[in-house]
Amino acid sequence: MTSRADDLVARTRAFIDAHVIPVEDESDGDVAAAGGEQLRLQLQQRARAEGVFAPHAPREFGGLGLGMEQRAPVFEAAGRSLFGPMALNINAPDEGNLHLLDRVAAGAQRERYLAPLARGEQRSAFAMTEPPPGAGSDPNALRTLARRDGDGWVINGRKKFITGADGAGFFIVMARTSGEPDSPGGATMFLVPAGRDGIRITGHVTTMDKSMLGGHCELELTDVRVDPQDVLGAVDEGFHYAQVRLGPARLTHVMRWLGAAQRAHESAVAYVSERSAFGGPLARHGMVELMIADNELDLAATRSLLLTACRVLDAGGSGREETSLAKVFGAEAVHRVADRAVQMCGGAGVSADLPIARIAREIRPFRIYDGPSEVHRMSLARRAVRRYGRRTPGTSG
Repeated sequence: MTSRADDLVARTRAFIDAHVIPVEDESDGDVAAAGGEQLRLQLQQRARAEGVFAPHAPREFGGLGLGMEQRAPVFEAAGRSLFGPMALNINAPDEGNLHLLDRVAAGAQRERYLAPLARGEQRSAFAMTEPPPGAGSDPNALRTLARRDGDGWVINGRKKFITGADGAGFFIVMARTSGEPDSPGGATMFLVPAGRDGIRITGHVTTMDKSMLGGHCELELTDVRVDPQDVLGAVDEGFHYAQVRLGPARLTHVMRWLGAAQRAHESAVAYVSERSAFGGPLARHGMVELMIADNELDLAATRSLLLTACRVLDAGGSGREETSLAKVFGAEAVHRVADRAVQMCGGAGVSADLPIARIAREIRPFRIYDGPSEVHRMSLARRAVRRYGRRTPGTSG
């Protein structure tokens, strides 16, 4: 870390503590109850004034242009509040979409979609997941279809669990342009303004997490017309571009939730240091000491795996294995940290008196979002077999 980066981390934490955490506390982490879109605009305006807005965005669009390793401690500082990422414009899915557009969008697409996203003038959504039997943890099951019509395309399909869709200015829609469902390849990404005829939000999926602006929505796409300039990247290369987006997005999820878990841990340690039972402070009882130590271990190990993966991406590597390792371990570790924090604080841990209960509530879905732990483990195991497995005598290939 350079002195400039250290200063940015310190200013981010001061901004979060002074201006964001009080709003979160008042609403118990429910972004709709706290003001929704109006709250986003207010907090982002203040973040700009404090010089901490859009640390990840390209400098040409007003961001600070930080690389993956540089942004890790900044995102962690922002993640101390459930509303912190929204305030800095580094919330999912916008942060991942910004990275994708910066890498893939060309020409007028950059001004039309990337620029307003980086400046916080619009939100976005990434529309890949579908209701069963469509794409979910297995993207090859993609069933939304885009067929050629003249020089453009017409899209039909259904999407589900599309984070941030309500109020988004545009969607990045994944649709099949060749092949059959359950076959690899054949997907294309399309940039679709939210007001385009034929795209409709049909409902919200009620989930345990409450801090994601725009909710998790169901969409219907009925004869949605898109032009050639709406294709993001190359036709039939959508799954490749999904990896461009998902690797960094998994790591930035870890960064943000690491900040929340750190805050839950600090809150719990402060509580058990003051709360006495059975003849002394809870923090001096062996079982509580064990939980505190295990939290320290999980937090430190998550940071180590996170930074290792960030360095691979900054060096130009794909980092598919490193990002899976960091995502699986990080998602499960921060869940353990939050759960231990709840347990240490007893009744206070499950109440709104402390931020711990809502942090635990928000962290739990991370073991599913951006790839369930089980899918990542499957990929990690298969890579290990390819690397270390012995071929049966007499076989070839």
